[in-house]
Amino acid sequence: MTQKNPEYDFKWCPGCGDFGVRRALEFAMAERIESSKLPMETNVVIAGIGCSGNLVHLLEGPQPFGFHGIHGRTLPIALGAKMARPDLNVVVVAGDGDFLSIGMEHIAPQAARNLDVCCVVMDNAVYGLTKGQSAPTTTLGAITSSTPYGKAEEALNPLELYLTLGVTFIAQGFSSKVKDLAKLISAAMAHRGFAIVHVQSPCTTYNDTYDVLKGNPKKSLAPQIWDVPAEHEPSRREAAFQLVQRGGVPLGIIYRQEGRPSLDQRLAQLQERVKPKSVDELMAAYQLS
Repeated sequence: MTQKNPEYDFKWCPGCGDFGVRRALEFAMAERIESSKLPMETNVVIAGIGCSGNLVHLLEGPQPFGFHGIHGRTLPIALGAKMARPDLNVVVVAGDGDFLSIGMEHIAPQAARNLDVCCVVMDNAVYGLTKGQSAPTTTLGAITSSTPYGKAEEALNPLELYLTLGVTFIAQGFSSKVKDLAKLISAAMAHRGFAIVHVQSPCTTYNDTYDVLKGNPKKSLAPQIWDVPAEHEPSRREAAFQLVQRGGVPLGIIYRQEGRPSLDQRLAQLQERVKPKSVDELMAAYQLS
């Protein structure tokens, strides 16, 4: 950061949307420990590689456990953490390049398992940390450092992808609306199952979309963001698909499926029927007679 902000021990560009996401996550974590009366150490934040990795620690007060993994592999690490300690609140923080490019192959398996984790995905439609290459959500024809003559692929619609793969909680927020985003993250952490909060978090250095998202009358730009209508029924998958196909950037809870058992609940049911083997029994199985 700059000399005017010496309290920040991480490096983000001035105006980066991730500042708002970090504050929203801190608010949501504080609300959770207040309502649950559990210590902050019952939370784990898992990050991959990218600007989003700075969210493994909060700004103030007690800290959650932070695990900085490798690019695109936040979900496998989260699976391991949740299976080892089902009692922990596991939060994945990732960028669109991290989560939706190399990491996309892990979304479908965790959706099928209904892994009980909360994923906060910061979408700036570019690889910000590595100097502005094209990402899955970069728009068609965009000029970037890796597409100097224009991007040849259509932009991915993450919300449609999550719905198609069977994610049981899907919401979208905007980094500039910190309090609203904090409420969405809180709802996602409270959800029993696979939850994704997709966040529009502009990159001021390589893809500054603030004017496009919020609108700018001086530039004749209408805002792309709009609030999910109060009458929307997030429990209806068909309604969720219709919502995301309306265009623009809907903010709020898109889809929420309640009652579907999470992976740890299914495993607990299996363990009731099958007696687990001891460590000695497992080791004996590998010995040659």
